[in-house]
Amino acid sequence: MSILRVGITGIGSALPGVDTPADLLRATADGGPVVPADRIGRKGLRYKDRATQLALVAVRDALRDSRLVPADGEGCAWGASTAVVASSNFGNLDTVCRTAAEIATDSVEGISPMGLPNASSNVVASSIAIRFGLRGPNLMVCNGATSGLDALGWAVRLIRAGRAERAVVVGVETHNEVTEALTGHPATTALDGAVALVLEGVPAAHRRGVPPVAEVGDQARRGSVDACVAALLGAPGPVPGAWLTSEGLDPDRPVPGTEGMPRHALDAVLGHASGALGVAQGAAAVGLLTGAGPGAVLLTNGDDGCDAVAGLVLRRAGEAG
Repeated sequence: MSILRVGITGIGSALPGVDTPADLLRATADGGPVVPADRIGRKGLRYKDRATQLALVAVRDALRDSRLVPADGEGCAWGASTAVVASSNFGNLDTVCRTAAEIATDSVEGISPMGLPNASSNVVASSIAIRFGLRGPNLMVCNGATSGLDALGWAVRLIRAGRAERAVVVGVETHNEVTEALTGHPATTALDGAVALVLEGVPAAHRRGVPPVAEVGDQARRGSVDACVAALLGAPGPVPGAWLTSEGLDPDRPVPGTEGMPRHALDAVLGHASGALGVAQGAAAVGLLTGAGPGAVLLTNGDDGCDAVAGLVLRRAGEAG
């Protein structure tokens, strides 16, 4: 039995100085903080935490790019068959810590009933589903360094299992005094933004007249970078011609099978991206696959110090695999 092919049909972002997937491959990105109200209007943003607001911006643009919602609206005609998978490790950490402090100081009577919902671990994913009418499975992934690629992997599984025809995957992180204190990453080196991708079964995409811009290839999860890369390079299909590396990986570290393969680290553009990295890598890979770029791109999240390293191959749409 053939495996259902899954492709990317839409991309959206809420990142300073980034307008296209190719911008993610620049050495640096310039631009001030994204102002969500300037992008999608103020309606529906009140009382929402910053991570949710940024995610809503990126998802709205990805849904429009995929033609799932009209250019002048937000209602999704395919909402019943569209899932949401969000990835964020620190997105609402400030809300959770502030709520805990308020309970400790004033008991539950001191909590704002309007802000309390933002303390839910699933607030990003649920807010996206409510705003755009997406009624498929709804998941929030908070899985450390591998979280972004894990989210893409879960979206593919949902589609191939028939739970949804498509899924919007968003990775988002913010920086503030709470995340700075608890993670050790200062605001100047941490991501404050979001990236979203629409993954869709290739037959469903073609029925809508929206051909994918890239297709998902093999996935792997291993205990080290070397083992993960070896598993993916040994899989059928086009050999990756570029590698979007794990955050913090030494650019000179030898990895068998990647000799001469161009490496791209998004750290310089995004800073410490945590749970958003894998989704941003997916967008950047589309930039590499277009035109005369390679036929396939390797993506990895995590390093040898983690419990696991996640990897995924994206290939040019229509390539055999």
